[in-house]
Amino acid sequence: MIESEAHATAVAEQLAAISGELNVPLIFKASYDKANRTSLSSYRGPGLKEGLRVLEKIKTRFGVPILTDVHEVAHVEPAAQVCDVLQVPAFLCRQTDLLLAVGRSGRVVNLKKGQFLSPWEMTNAAEKVASTDNAKIILTERGTSFGYQNLVVDMRSFPILQKTGYPVVFDVTHAVQLPGGEGKASGGQPEFIEPLARAGVAAGVDGIFLEVHDNPAKALSDGTNALPLEQLRPLLVRVTQLAAMVRSWGKR
Repeated sequence: MIESEAHATAVAEQLAAISGELNVPLIFKASYDKANRTSLSSYRGPGLKEGLRVLEKIKTRFGVPILTDVHEVAHVEPAAQVCDVLQVPAFLCRQTDLLLAVGRSGRVVNLKKGQFLSPWEMTNAAEKVASTDNAKIILTERGTSFGYQNLVVDMRSFPILQKTGYPVVFDVTHAVQLPGGEGKASGGQPEFIEPLARAGVAAGVDGIFLEVHDNPAKALSDGTNALPLEQLRPLLVRVTQLAAMVRSWGKR
């Protein structure tokens, strides 16, 4: 989430530097509005107009593609004017009007799989977007509800989702989230970020989605499941080495 222009810019600068150093493609993601916070009292972000202004400045300054999530049909057009990728949140992945609107925007569409869906059900969501003649679709796995306030990642999900023909991304940090686990906020188990990232890459995902923060304990959203920024570079070094090995197997 965009906490402030200064903070978002500082994080983007460090991410762009790591991306360039390691030659790892980067899409910068931040939310202008976190509409599905656990508690009414939780900070949601700066709002549509101010948030898009910040994202546009980051895009121009660092030359990185931008992703943000949209929760309402009315937000799709203004967000599409700034962002390269529009994300449909997991809770909204079956909302037909929203899916059709992001499809018609012409932007790349990142569909996050609902925690309540099986991987094969995401075919229906992708078909809704594709019906607008927009095949620029990404499918993102973020775990499946497993009892109360817990998620589990079924590694079979990745090859199942890849049968659609669309790129598949693994949202590692949301997969270690404990939804509503702290009463008025979500908890998390960040110690499992790297093991899950390695497992997903070994399973052949096309990309990983990571929430990072320079001070997770002070983050205004999702800090309990965020990767500390200083741990990002070494993690990327290890998973890119693993990804290269996995891809080399496919060439034999």
